[in-house]
Order: sequence, then C-alpha cells, then structure tokens
Amino acid sequence: MTTTQLPSQTRQIKPRRRIPRPVALIGRGLLVLLGVLLAPLTALAALWATATVTADLALLAAAGIAALIVCCALPVYAGVRRRVITALITAGVLLTTALAACATVLQPLDEAAPHPRSRPTGYWELPTGSRLAYTLQRAQGTPRDTPVIVLHGGPGTPGDGPDAVERLLTTRGYDVYSYDQLGSGRSGRLADPAGYTVARQVADLEAVRARIGTDRVVLMGASWGATLAAEYLAAHPDHVARMVLTSPGVLWAPAWKDRSEGDIWDRLTPKQQHRLDELEASPRLLAWSVLMEANPRAAHALVPDAEIDPVFAKLLTIAAPAATCHPDRPLTDLPESVPGFYANQLTTADQLTVPDPRPALRRVHVPTLILRGSCDYKNPGIAREYDEVLPDSTLVTVPDAGHLIDLEQPDVYRRAVTGFLGE
Repeated sequence: MTTTQLPSQTRQIKPRRRIPRPVALIGRGLLVLLGVLLAPLTALAALWATATVTADLALLAAAGIAALIVCCALPVYAGVRRRVITALITAGVLLTTALAACATVLQPLDEAAPHPRSRPTGYWELPTGSRLAYTLQRAQGTPRDTPVIVLHGGPGTPGDGPDAVERLLTTRGYDVYSYDQLGSGRSGRLADPAGYTVARQVADLEAVRARIGTDRVVLMGASWGATLAAEYLAAHPDHVARMVLTSPGVLWAPAWKDRSEGDIWDRLTPKQQHRLDELEASPRLLAWSVLMEANPRAAHALVPDAEIDPVFAKLLTIAAPAATCHPDRPLTDLPESVPGFYANQLTTADQLTVPDPRPALRRVHVPTLILRGSCDYKNPGIAREYDEVLPDSTLVTVPDAGHLIDLEQPDVYRRAVTGFLGE
C-alpha cells in the first residue's frame, strides 16, 4: 500500500506582541492629560469662533461648554475606557474652568467713574435717535447770527463744560454751545456699538445746527473735533461761517494708514507705562480685548459702557501728561467727565472707511484758524495738510505747547481764538 503525503495547508500563526503594560499605562495617562489640558483651550477657541457670528453671551457660553466637554471626554475615554470615570473627570475639568472664569474673566472691573463738575443746560432728543447733553452760554448784548459750536476730541473724550475762552466769546456777541458727542460724557450710549460712525457724528452735528435754528455756525474743534468739523464742512459747506481747529487729528485716515501720524503711547514715561501695564493686566480686560477683535457687540455684551468707561477715564488720566511738551510733569485740572470707550474705538475704526473729504474741502472758502503746538505728538504734516487743503486757512504754530494748547499756553490760545473770532 502506497501512502501519499498531502502538503501542509496550514501556517504556523505567530503570537501577537503585546505592548508592555507600563508603556500602555503611560499612553493612556497621556491621553487623559491631553484631554484635561486642551479642553479649556478648545473651549476658548470655540467661544471666539462663535463670537464672530453672535453677541449672545448664552450662546457663547454654550459653545464653549460643548467644546470643552467633547474635547475632554473623547481622549479621556480613550485613556481610561470607563464611562463613569470619564464623566467624573470631564465634570471636574468643566467645574474647575467655570470657577476659574468666575474668579477672573467674569469678575467685574471695579474702577470708580469720575463725577462731572457741571450740569448740562439740557438734553437734545435728535431725529437721528441720539440723546445729547449740551451747555449753552448766552451772548452778552446783541448776539451774532452765527453761534459757536464746540466739538470735543477723542472721539469720546468731552470736557467738563464751558472753559474761560468759551465764556470770553460770549462778550464778543457769540452764543456758545458745547455738547457731549454720542456715546460719551453725559450723552446717551448705543445698545449696538457698531452704530458709532463718522457719518452718525456728522448727522448729529447737522441735527444740532437745525435744533439751534441757525443757518450758519462757527465750529471750534480740537483733535478729533477738528476732524469732525472738516467732515461736516465737506458735507454741509453752506452752514459753516468760520472754523478754529486746534491740534487737529488726521484729515482723512486712509491717507495716513501707512504713515506715522504720531502716537501718544510712544511718549509715555517708564512710570506711566508701568501703570498702564498694571491696569491692562486684568484677565477680564484680556478676554474682552480678544472679543473686541472678533465682534465688538460681543465685547460690549461682556463689558458694558458703565464698566469700561471708568477704566478708559483712568487710562486717559495716566496718559494725559504725554500729550504735553513735558510728559514727566503731572497735569492738574483735567476734565472729570466720563469718556466713552466704545464711541472712541468704533468711530476711530470707522474713520478708515469714510470717503475722502479733501476734494470737496478744496472748493470751500471758509476762514479757518489752525493751531498746532510745537511739540505736539501728532505728525506736523497733519496740520500742514489742513492748511494746504483749505483755501482760506491760516496755520499758527504755538511754541512750548503740545497737544493740549489751551492748558499749556492759555494766554496765547485765548488771544489767537478771540482775535480770530472777534473780527
């Protein structure tokens, strides 16, 4: 009998190598650690992304919580393979993050608001929807046909009311009106900060002129107030009789986008810079600044006007000496009005989007006095541009004065303004 041997149909299966237990434990531990550490960061990223499309704080919180839970639970479960433990760890991370937020980002700022030194004459309820506080000083004797309207700087940084020069102008026959621009001082704030635009401020000024009931006005604008006066003149040339522009801000911001217009923050002393750094180190302000980049409406919902405006007031008080010829000398008699931060930031940003007013201004013949301090932090080319663009302008450089000419050289300022407007 012949026996046939069949070829082998089977293969020897090698045993699978197992990962050493210590290595596996380390890998699982790293997964858990990854979930715990990355979850809060992912929550912040989700919150920021959501803020770009909505200002609803409840939705922002929900997006952050959802992202934290998912980002924590997935790697933790991959590490521990236990649902209950995963849930406990995730809940712990969520609770810890929430407590940290409550102790830092959600802790309200506690700066005290300044108290204005004077009460307004009254309030204008304008057809633009703005509610503006104003002060009126009546002319002595027979008033002129052209009242003076004072436009403060900033944007959003009004004074305390009538100053010595404004009172003096009443003896020259001028009714003098000063008002707090929308979003600042004693005037109303907007629920939506995106409404702070150059066009809105120009519309408010035209509504003020109409409310006063005069055909033409004299405009006195300082810093941003000079920019506003120029924008108004370009839009309503027939309603301006004369202008006094002191330490003017840029005439058209896009023209200076790639040029140095001069920055007060570059002139701070080390002590002033240190005080600002301390003020801005608040976790709430840091979170708020991130939201401002994503969506000013969301930032406004988190930190409303009543909370941020006092911080802005303190910041201005610290920085004010840097606007003078001698940044190291303390300043006294600074305004005690409440500035408007959102009006400042959003109006300034909007300046980069407005049409060029210079072609229209070149065709307008309105006598204009331009005053610039010799050591103003603003680029001297800014004041020169006003002088070059406005056909009937006179540029005067005031020695030993910075951006605050009326405070540093009050006598020179008074003589220049009253001499020009007393003609």
